[in-house]
Amino acid sequence: MKRIILLLLGVAVLAGAALVKPIPAVKTVKVNDRIYALLGPTELPNAHNAGYMVNSTLILGDKGAILIDTGFSDEIGAHIRNAAEKITKLPITHVINTHHHGDHTLGNIAFPGVEIISSENCKKLVEDTGADWIVIAENAIGRKLPNTKPVPASRTYASQTHTPIEINGVKMELWVPQAAHTKGDLLVWLPDDKVLIAGDVLVNTVTPAFRDAEVKHWVETLAELQQYPAKTIIPGHGPLMTMKDAMAMHKRMAVFYAGVDRIYKSGGAESDVRKQVSLKDWKKLKHFDEQMGGNINRTWLEVEATNF
Repeated sequence: MKRIILLLLGVAVLAGAALVKPIPAVKTVKVNDRIYALLGPTELPNAHNAGYMVNSTLILGDKGAILIDTGFSDEIGAHIRNAAEKITKLPITHVINTHHHGDHTLGNIAFPGVEIISSENCKKLVEDTGADWIVIAENAIGRKLPNTKPVPASRTYASQTHTPIEINGVKMELWVPQAAHTKGDLLVWLPDDKVLIAGDVLVNTVTPAFRDAEVKHWVETLAELQQYPAKTIIPGHGPLMTMKDAMAMHKRMAVFYAGVDRIYKSGGAESDVRKQVSLKDWKKLKHFDEQMGGNINRTWLEVEATNF
């Protein structure tokens, strides 16, 4: 009987393991000899992709590598680390988080001993909301993530700053705007490479998420980033972008915000937005149906508060 019980337990374990699907492969795009975009899927987090949906960036320095954004769990962090190890034997010495959302930060735990960098607001938001983001991830993929824990930054930069720094011989500027996609965004500019790593301040082919956005400041940030002579932009989600793509997103966001503002000031209602603001270009983006209702509501509430 004991042997039968052990056999059944073994079968159950194997069956459970079979239900956990492999994480989709990282799409590696070589930007130049030292910068690699590690592009994730553009689907929303689900059981099939295990929550892997983020773009990361690997930057090779003289004594070590820098990784920007680490994924939605310890598993995805390890998945991204394994992809990096296929590119270089250099150790990852620094992780930079572009903002606090779990799909960009919860993989930090897969990089013990590295220095983690973010904005000051991002660090605070990771500390305050990290546990909530684990629940969001678990609900999305339909299973528990017992080894995933929030790990905030150990080095931070204040809001509304542009700070030139050098890590492992790589010159970069860390730009922390007042707010945009979140209150804790950080963009990385590599002047020698003309590469801008934007986090979710810029996304490509997908509907941006306004969940924690300050939309007016986001529009202003999109205008300001056009000062950078970027040849390549690595967005938080979707394929690589050009400045022309970034300008198109800025225009789409600015027209949308202005439309909502106009309707509110003329005495209209939130329900009038879909009737009076053209969403033709937005409908071409992935996840429009899932995201746009919440985006309209978030923008309406922001305009209402501004004009209260």
